[in-house]
Amino acid sequence: MPVITCIEDLRILAQKRVPKAFYDYADSGSYTEGTYRANSTDLAALKLRQRVAINVDERSTATTMIGENVTMPVAIAPTGLTGMQWANGEMLGAIAAEKFGIPFTLSTMSICSIEDVASVTTKPFWFQLYVMRDRGFVKSLIERAKAAKCSALVLTLDLQILGQRHKDIKNGMSVPPKMTIANLIDLASKPAWALRALGGRKTFGNLAGHVKGADGILTLSKWTASQFDPTLSWDDIAWIKQQWGGKLILKGILDVEDAKIAAASGADAIVVSNHGGRQLDGAISSISALPAIVEAVGDQIEVWFDGGIRSGQDVLKAVALGAKGTMIGRAFLYSLGAMGEAGVTKMLEIMRQELDVSMALTGTKDIKDVGPQILMRG
Repeated sequence: MPVITCIEDLRILAQKRVPKAFYDYADSGSYTEGTYRANSTDLAALKLRQRVAINVDERSTATTMIGENVTMPVAIAPTGLTGMQWANGEMLGAIAAEKFGIPFTLSTMSICSIEDVASVTTKPFWFQLYVMRDRGFVKSLIERAKAAKCSALVLTLDLQILGQRHKDIKNGMSVPPKMTIANLIDLASKPAWALRALGGRKTFGNLAGHVKGADGILTLSKWTASQFDPTLSWDDIAWIKQQWGGKLILKGILDVEDAKIAAASGADAIVVSNHGGRQLDGAISSISALPAIVEAVGDQIEVWFDGGIRSGQDVLKAVALGAKGTMIGRAFLYSLGAMGEAGVTKMLEIMRQELDVSMALTGTKDIKDVGPQILMRG
């Protein structure tokens, strides 16, 4: 087992252990992947302000996100096909997040179902919802999330039309993987993954058995592709809020005008996000969009950040620019694909340690005191 010191170590290990089609699914953006790359490079360009001779004993990374106590301002973002990185991955990720003291968000397009995750957790998790053309099915998902006692609904707004990811097309990405010669050779080089997959779930857990006339993986995939709704409007969001009746988080906000509308919608938080660069290639990075959105609506609603986080320092920078919380997707997938539940725990430990040390070296004792004063002004 290699020594793991950072998220990049976990990424490299995941690339070795996860079949290429599923690794590329997680580690790709749309078209040229320019926005995907910008999410990380723009975060790296922000420089921290080193301070000395300040008492930074007894530091705390603990805070709250929509009133829920968290050990650091981080939640696991909703990620599709998580259970294909490591068998039953959503369940393992939820267990690790609960033990660590941060929220876990289950995707609509998960391999493990809402009920699967509820069966292995003792505290409420969050559920992410896509608005589909079949509003009856949307309502049924909301009811299932209520029955599972989910404490928040994360509504993703930036997937009305599916962005094209070239790697998925070239790999013939499917669930389960197509038995092409290339895939068979790839799977043969990853016997541990294949062995685990035999005992894991292999279809879209939230859809199977709940979609009329679509029980097989191929029919479910076709049904899903036809269901993303380009007619989505703020009226639909009001309807979902009414159906849900609990805490609502709107994910996919990248524009100030949209942020203002979202803040007036009655939601509890918005997530500044470009879907990890997987939707509109050529859009600005999430970190570039964050300051203006915080300035416009930060006193009306909690503003969170998503996009490019690969370290505790990235979390610190987002908080410095006004984010009250962050969501991590790819770092979670890398760690899960590398080592399963143990990998997720390792990733969270690394991230909190990096956050804690970086706070100390910027002269900060409490995450709640972090602000733009810890960044160098260019």
